[in-house]
Formats: sequence, structure tokens, C-alpha cells
Amino acid sequence: MKANKLKVAVIGVGYLGRFHAQKFASMENVELVGVVDINKMRAEEVAREVGTIPSTTRDTLGPLDAVSIAVPTSSHAEVAIPLLEQGVAVLLEKPIAGSLDDAASIIEASHSAGAILQIGHLERFNPALLELRGSITQPMFIEAHRISPFKARGTDVDVVLDIMIHDLDIILSLVDSEVASLEAVGVPVLTDSVDIANARLRFKSGCIANITASRVSADVMRKIRIFQPDSYISLDFAKAKADVYTLSETRQIQHKHLAISESDALASEIRSFVDAALHGGPVMVDGTAGLRALKMAYAVKDALIVPKK
Repeated sequence: MKANKLKVAVIGVGYLGRFHAQKFASMENVELVGVVDINKMRAEEVAREVGTIPSTTRDTLGPLDAVSIAVPTSSHAEVAIPLLEQGVAVLLEKPIAGSLDDAASIIEASHSAGAILQIGHLERFNPALLELRGSITQPMFIEAHRISPFKARGTDVDVVLDIMIHDLDIILSLVDSEVASLEAVGVPVLTDSVDIANARLRFKSGCIANITASRVSADVMRKIRIFQPDSYISLDFAKAKADVYTLSETRQIQHKHLAISESDALASEIRSFVDAALHGGPVMVDGTAGLRALKMAYAVKDALIVPKK
């Protein structure tokens, strides 16, 4: 265990990075030594807010124990690899990279230096999923909906890499089987990339997953429904609640509604990363999991049937 506080910086303090900086600044065992952004005014604004030093380059911050990286996906490898090679623990926002080659290089840098790498698949820390994960034993049909209004951030990638990858990661972590086949359709609406998509995955175990992702909807929905022998589980990630339906020995349907206590998933994710960096423990979402989700996202993208504009 490190004797002093963990020296941390946040690189990229746009919409997501700003929240990362806030969480690190509030932790007793962390010293937020600086925030970095190519936008000097943005770096200064966030630095004032959290009481740290602004910079437009990581080089001015001195030695670091850990960093959180929330730059555009296309820059993940460029920013993360030199830090990992120096042994700095890295929390890297999802997706792990913009290409499979970049993702593999990031993982190799982590392994070679023995540096901790955690991928920011935030929903793994959602209290509803954490509460019921042990009850999900043999999923046979999964239906996921993740829809939201349009936001300019994240449009450097399409809806599959921006939004659907959350549910791909969750489903791959729940289904212990390889994907046998998939079908997908997508439509560009407000951007030149696909903004709404549906994918249907068939696993070798027989499980079917039907996943819809949209960033052009009027409402917000983040739900996943899981059907398995003798039980049906409905998780609402947005509202942190769950409903569980089971079949009793007398063949009666039993319903349990779980109002999950309020929890800050981002704070939980960052706390988990800090604990791993301080004590050398494993992370919940490592580089291999990030690469697996990215590979599946690209498989979906390759299978997409997209109408011409």
C-alpha cells in the first residue's frame, strides 16, 4: 500500500472528465494534482471548481500514481500508452479505443509495465445490477433498451460505440457463452453516423439477446430484461430499481420489487479504481473485458444494414 495520498490527474475535462475531477477531489486518500485539457479555458474553469492546477499538457504535473482519461476515443491510445509504460494506473473511459489494434496496444502496455488498467464501463457499477448479479445464473433471453435525447458529445463515434457498447459489455459479462451469430440494423438520423440501432445476438448456449440503442429519442430509458428458467428479472438502470418474478415450488408466481438504495455509480467506479491503485487489487472491468466489448461492437457495426440517405 502507498504510504501517502494517491497522486491523480484527470486528462480531458469535458462533460465526463469534469465529473471525474469532482469525484477525485472529494476523496480523502487522493490528491488531485491537476486537470489537463487542450482547451485552456476549460481546464482553468474545472481547476477552479475542484481546487487544483490547470494545464494543457500532462508534462507539467510531475510524477503521478494514477490518471483518469476522458479524451475523445480516437486519442485513447496516444494518451494512455505512454502513461501505462511509466507504470501509472489508468482509468480509461469506454470504449477502450477506437480500433482493435489500438486496444491491443493499450493492453500490451499495461501488461508489460504491470500497470493497472480499468475501462470505464460505468453500468457495471449500477446498484441495480450489483444487487441482482448473483441471481442471474442461466439467461436465455435478454432484451435491452438504452435510448436518450441527442447530445453533441460522443458523436465522434456512432451509436454502437457510444451507447450500445454499455449493454454489450453487460450482456457479455452475464452470458458464459460465445456468440454464434448476429443480425443488426441501423439508421443515421441527425448525424452522418448511425444514431439508432438494433442488434440480435444468438449465443451458442441458446441465449438470445435483443439490444436497441438510440441517441435521438424524446425520452430516456435504460432497461434490461432477463428471462431464465423459473425467473424473470427486470432492471431499470436509470431509476435504480428492479423487479424479480420467480416460480415457487407450488407453481405460483412470486413478485419481489426492489427499490435499490440511491448510489452514485461513478463514485463507486472511481473508488474501486483508487482502491486497486492503492492496494494492487484487481479491477472489475479490465482491458480484456474492454477489448471483448469493443470486438462485439465492431461485429455489430460490420453486420449493420444501413439504408442509404
